[in-house]
Amino acid sequence: MSRVGKKPVIIPQGVDVTIDGNTVSVKGPKGQLSESLNSAVSIELSDTDGAKAVGVSVVNENDKNERSQWGTARALIANMVAGVSEGFSKQLEVNGVGYRVSLSGRVLVLNVGYSHEVRFELPEGIDAQVEGNVITITGASKHLVGEVADNIRKIRKPEPYKGKGIKYVDEVIRRKAGKTQKAGE
Repeated sequence: MSRVGKKPVIIPQGVDVTIDGNTVSVKGPKGQLSESLNSAVSIELSDTDGAKAVGVSVVNENDKNERSQWGTARALIANMVAGVSEGFSKQLEVNGVGYRVSLSGRVLVLNVGYSHEVRFELPEGIDAQVEGNVITITGASKHLVGEVADNIRKIRKPEPYKGKGIKYVDEVIRRKAGKTQKAGE
């Protein structure tokens, strides 16, 4: 039995959930998301104690592959509900001498040690803020926020010797010692 899948997803005020077969659509103040889930799970909308909730159950409990989709489906629905009601965010930090970042409309302009500036266009549904050397990526879709933050980080990954590059704010870079010369040479 899935301990994650058994818990119902409580729907907060101002969020609408519609279920059409195995497609779940969630609409709220931060936007609208839709996800097509595996056919191994069934989704039902219930009203318990005056609060709406979405329950997920598995079609065939004896099949291990179908049971493995149970908690995944519940987590995807919970992330959609949290995204349209509160939103998700990731913060990136730009470190390096002469490294800087600016936001021009929907385009991030990064100067990170290349001979040219790198322009990164933000996809629909994603917003960014730049404060000094910190980039804050926000959006309703947890998957899209993480993907955009990772694509920005890939522009100049942090290197282990001086720590220069683009890293997550809470990321720890393991530093390496540089080359040393033997005594007497």
